[in-house]
Amino acid sequence: QVQLVESGGGLAQAGGSLRLSCAASGRTFSNYAMGWFRQAPGKEREFVAAINWSGGYTYYADSVKGRFTISRDNAKNTVYLQMSSLKLENTAVYYCAAVRSIGSYAGKSAREYDYWGQGTQVTVSS
Repeated sequence: QVQLVESGGGLAQAGGSLRLSCAASGRTFSNYAMGWFRQAPGKEREFVAAINWSGGYTYYADSVKGRFTISRDNAKNTVYLQMSSLKLENTAVYYCAAVRSIGSYAGKSAREYDYWGQGTQVTVSS
């Protein structure tokens, strides 16, 4: 099993930046594709970004492309989500997720992931 712990959430101003981190347990982090999802009150969980096992392939929701960047440091067992040009509608609980994978794969559907963190709150204010 893999245990994931998100951190870095908090309050940010619209137009500002925030970096989320997701730390994974175990010694085989490099064998997992990772994803970031978010869920706002009253809304469905939404795909944000994903990255394949090596970090060579990244995928983004259209709504965040160009503003958010997903990356990973396998030596630190950590995946990041750098968020810039934040908007009020980016307010949500952000979750990281993991699934065993190889190659370019990184899913965009929550149902494709086996392991989830507890989430971290991101609040964007004006």
